[in-house]
Amino acid sequence: MNKKKFSLNMFILTLVFLYLPLVVLIVQSFNSGKGVGWDGFSLKWYDELFNHSARLWKSFRYSILIALTSSLISTAIGTLGAISLQWYSFKHKKYLQVISYLPLVLPDIIMGVSLLILFTSIKFKLGLVTIFLAHTTFNIPFVLFIVLSRLHDFDYSIVEAAYDLGATQKQALTKVILPNLMPGIISGLLMSITLSLDDFVITFFVAGPGSSTLPLHIYSMIKFGVSPIINALSVILIAGTIALAMSTKKIQKYMVS
Repeated sequence: MNKKKFSLNMFILTLVFLYLPLVVLIVQSFNSGKGVGWDGFSLKWYDELFNHSARLWKSFRYSILIALTSSLISTAIGTLGAISLQWYSFKHKKYLQVISYLPLVLPDIIMGVSLLILFTSIKFKLGLVTIFLAHTTFNIPFVLFIVLSRLHDFDYSIVEAAYDLGATQKQALTKVILPNLMPGIISGLLMSITLSLDDFVITFFVAGPGSSTLPLHIYSMIKFGVSPIINALSVILIAGTIALAMSTKKIQKYMVS
């Protein structure tokens, strides 16, 4: 077998390994029966999802709300933090950089337990606000290091040129630095949204009564058996993810321009 044929076979095998479970899930979402065996084509699980799953959609709205708000805040904080770490010198800067890495490598369960202890020790009521604070906390390091990687390739001479032309610090930040960092900022924002929507472990510890997000709600449904409604919802989420991934470059191009 020559190298070209071997590479093609490996590529096809990788695609099958990655996407076969998704194909099975999509097919099962149109299965009229509840079991794995095929009982005929039907859209009844989509009808159940859209017309008889109010609690599921409530959890979905909570997930979207928390994902968007926490991602926007963490992107703003992470971006400003990355600029400070890259270009400004201050005492204990190296220690701060090392500390900033820790949330990336700490297990989620440690983060969840520590946040739960913090909130309960200051008698902060668990709910949507604590979920928002937790998601903002674990999203900041991801944004920080995505923007930092962008800053490593940043040509600082254009900032100096802006200062030479009379720009203030605020003008240099808003007119020169942020537009050039926009691809990294958008990548950090999208990463934060994805992590927030996907998080289960940390949310499980800091969620209060009536503040269930989508992953928590799906987990509570699975405890009583896998519902085909979840298959239908998963197909919609897959379609949304594909649409978002395909439009990412267009969003970046629009934001940069």
